[in-house]
Formats: sequence, C-alpha cells, structure tokens
Amino acid sequence: MKPMRFGLVGYKFMGKAHANALSRLPMFFETDARVERSVLCGRDARWLEQAAQTLGFGKTETDWRKLVAREDVDAIDITAPSNAHKEIALAAIKEGKHVFCEKPLALTADDAREMREAADKAGVANQVGFNYRFAPAMALAKRIIDEGKIGKVFHFRGSFLQDWIIDPEFPKVWRLDKSVCGSGSLGDLGAHVIDAARYLLGDIAEVVGDQITFVKERPVVERMTGLSGKADANAPRAIVDVDDATSFIARFENGAMGLFEATRFAQGHKNDFRLEINGEKGSLRFEFERMNELWYFNAGDEPGEQGWRMIQVSEGVHPYWDKWWPAGHVIGFPETFVHELYEFAQCAAQGRPCSPSFADGEAVARIMDAVELSSQRRAWVSVGEI
Repeated sequence: MKPMRFGLVGYKFMGKAHANALSRLPMFFETDARVERSVLCGRDARWLEQAAQTLGFGKTETDWRKLVAREDVDAIDITAPSNAHKEIALAAIKEGKHVFCEKPLALTADDAREMREAADKAGVANQVGFNYRFAPAMALAKRIIDEGKIGKVFHFRGSFLQDWIIDPEFPKVWRLDKSVCGSGSLGDLGAHVIDAARYLLGDIAEVVGDQITFVKERPVVERMTGLSGKADANAPRAIVDVDDATSFIARFENGAMGLFEATRFAQGHKNDFRLEINGEKGSLRFEFERMNELWYFNAGDEPGEQGWRMIQVSEGVHPYWDKWWPAGHVIGFPETFVHELYEFAQCAAQGRPCSPSFADGEAVARIMDAVELSSQRRAWVSVGEI
C-alpha cells in the first residue's frame, strides 16, 4: 500500500486535534493509502522537539518552506493562524503536495479564490477543515433533507455561541488581531454555521448583516497559552479591530430564509453550535454539545401522535458508525477530525474531488466578505458582488 506521509504545520490546539486524528485513523478506518505522521513543523525548535515526541512525529522542521519541499512528505496539513494559510498552501501546491487547510481558508475571498484556482490547476487534493460536517448526526440531517423528507425548506436558523472573551482584561491574542485572523466571531465561529447551511441547503444569494465590537481595547498579550494568553498587569492596551459578535439575515438561492448569529459574548455558552431547519413536511434540530443526537419532527405523523423525536445517532446504520463502537457508545469532538481526514486521505488516494474543498472554503469566504460589506453599508449585499 502506498504511504501518505503528512507534514503538519502547527502543534497547539488545532495541531493536536489533527495529530490525534492521524494517529487514530489507521486504527479504525481502512484507507487506500497508509497514513503516516511524518514531519511536524513549528517556529520554536525547543518546543517543537517536545511536541513531535508527544504527537508521534519522527522528524521536524522549523521552516515551512523546507517542509513543503521535502520528498518524504505527500500531504501538507495546515493548522497555523489564518494569515499563514495562503502562502503555505500555494507553496505546497506548487510542489505538487495534497493540501488540507483549516478554516477559514484565507483572510479574504480573493485570497481563497487564488488558492482554489492554484489547487484546481495543479490537480492536487484540497480540503478545508469544516469538521462539524462530519458529526454523524449532521450527515444524517443531510440525507433526510436530500431525500425530501422535510419537503421544501422555509427556514434555516443557526448560531454559534461562546463566552471566553467577555472579561475586558482578557488580552488581545491573535484571534483578536485582524491582520492575523481576518475577522473575529464571524470567521472563527460563523464560518462553521455558514458551511453547515451551504452543506445542507445550498448556496446563499444575498445577506444583510450587523457586527459589533463590545470591548474596543485590550491589554497587549505577553505570551500565548493555547487559545488564550497572558498579559502583564501594566501591559499597554491595543485596539481590537475584529468583531466580537456578528448576526445576519440571508436569502438562499432556493428561496429559504436564513438567520445566523456568531458571538463570543454569550455568557454560559462554551461551544454552543446549533441549527434548526423548518420545511413543509417537517423540521430538524441539531446541537453540537449533544452531537450524538438529531431531533426530527415529521408533520406526516398521525394527529395526536406528532412531536419531536430524538434519533440517537450511534448505531452502525449511521454515517461512519460502523467503524467505531457498539450501539449507544457515543463519540465526541475529536472523532469529527478523524472523519474529515479519512475523507481527505481517501480522496487523495483515489484521485477524486474532496468535500468540503477549497471551492467550498472560497464560497464561505465570499459570504463572510458580503456580510462585512453589508454591515459597513447598512444594506443588503448580493454574494455575487464579491
């Protein structure tokens, strides 16, 4: 079996999630290529060596330029901050490597378009990290909708709520710096909701949105510790130039109406991604913090017997479940990364298109750019304008 040797860029939160997935993939899934953790890349040599031992990589590089040129690497997996995605991906594509890139794909729709065009021209496998698609309940929701069981769709309602930066003394980490992350809650959280909407219902035609930054200045970060950071008590303050919260209304090309919300200022919510879809024949509801459940309402049930039913999506008949445990033995957040990297490895080995691809990443970027433009104009914006 031909190997697929991964070069992973980044070893913190998302890098650990990907390394864990790569380690577990051969244990549970049969792939057409032998997945291997080959080279780990990071800027700090001392921490990098320790991370490589912990995450199971035999080799290291402190320069991603050298990583993408290595002959013992077949696929580049990018988990670095968003401002590095484009440059690394384009260089990897030029070297003929397959590329998996975390979301958001790029800082702007134009950059995402350039990445997609380069990947298409080179013919390399390309995928973007919208891992929430790969919860079995989400895949089941997709099947129910595609089979017409809820009929014509009228409403999509999606939100992603967190509360981790409410404290005004929380420092200005890279996720609050537009030059590094591109946008705040919209790109970090809203991108997942937008992708879920497109995955389930198709493209969005136009949007009208609003964005707000509640805390306008924060202490300058002294050192990063995973997703958070530390600031000295007397640290200078810097302007926050990304959104703390974004909400928008959308019209889908199929005529459905969408309501979207992304915020890091929802007290009591840690990773609350949820959605509801209402159609002429029924409705669906999903909450990621209860990711092994899908709620389904069938309007065709007999009067007096109608009601929401909870489907426990943990049996072998559901997507991906035949690879895991006996019925009722639930899975969690890490397994979504196993699923997405399984799909990426299979697509690369078989020479078929990945999903979600860079084209999907570009489409989400276009919608996000349209939302930002709408917020600035205080008016509806066509996504086709971007």
